[in-house]
Amino acid sequence: MPLLENSTYTRPKWLFNGHLETIYPSLFRQVYAPNPVKERILTTDGDFLDLEWYRQNSNKLVILSHGLEGNSNRSYMLGMVNTFLKKGYDVLAWNFRSCSYEMNKQLIFYHSGATYDLDSVVNHAYDSYEQLHLLGFSLGGNLTLKYLGENSSHPKIKSGVAISVPLHLRSSSRKISQIGNTLYSKRFLRSLKKKVIDKSAAHPGQIPLEALKNIKTLADFDDLFTGPLHGFADAEEYYEVNSSLFFLDRIKVPTLILNALNDPFLSELCFPYHLAESLDHVYFEFPKYGGHVGFSPENSSKPYYSEQRAVEFISAVI
Repeated sequence: MPLLENSTYTRPKWLFNGHLETIYPSLFRQVYAPNPVKERILTTDGDFLDLEWYRQNSNKLVILSHGLEGNSNRSYMLGMVNTFLKKGYDVLAWNFRSCSYEMNKQLIFYHSGATYDLDSVVNHAYDSYEQLHLLGFSLGGNLTLKYLGENSSHPKIKSGVAISVPLHLRSSSRKISQIGNTLYSKRFLRSLKKKVIDKSAAHPGQIPLEALKNIKTLADFDDLFTGPLHGFADAEEYYEVNSSLFFLDRIKVPTLILNALNDPFLSELCFPYHLAESLDHVYFEFPKYGGHVGFSPENSSKPYYSEQRAVEFISAVI
């Protein structure tokens, strides 16, 4: 234990591989949530974070962290918002630096291990709730797990959930750069390169734009930009320091990791079966299907499996 071996997820028959399971909900799922209350908070380094609140006078809050180049309005975020609102929770969906409606002020952006910003969000919400539950998708899942490992004694944080999470950053970066994943990697790189260009305009001479021509993969981007901009020597150090796989043994609250075995983004190291017996608080669920942040239901009238499992797990903890 705690390896949850009897996953009940079954995919729609027409979503017959991990790529379709990943792409379909990303492009075609439409989710309508209540209008949030928007708030901008300041960080200690003079930057800002944009938050979206869904309140209904609950004493328990779920904090949602999105994935790479995502934001608080992605369908997977809004689907999770609706799921927890129906169960009586308040929800806070926050945007990483540079991912909301306005480019952030500082030279840095966000990255897989930037737990200082998640800490700012947690501290901002802390006094208003009796219970806090953290949930992250993909990059936001890595961020969530790393944060839980770093803050194992936080008394109000009661549980965590990480969905489609690249537990081992180096090998997952290589996986997404394989030929079969070109569609995804090019899309991410196009968005990231644009942000670097925009950021350079606000910080003249501080970003080596000439290096953009040398970037072919996400690992190249992390080596030349993500790593150095955030204080790491290169991509290798950035991956090693921030991979949540190395923080799992420090987590002291019940935490669910839901990774599909056919996720096109995740390497074999993101399915650490060998750790199951040694971790007392981290639960692994590795369904055969699901894709990356997919988990579409067989029947469109039913909830997405990831949303169903997240609310089941957190409610069971309570």
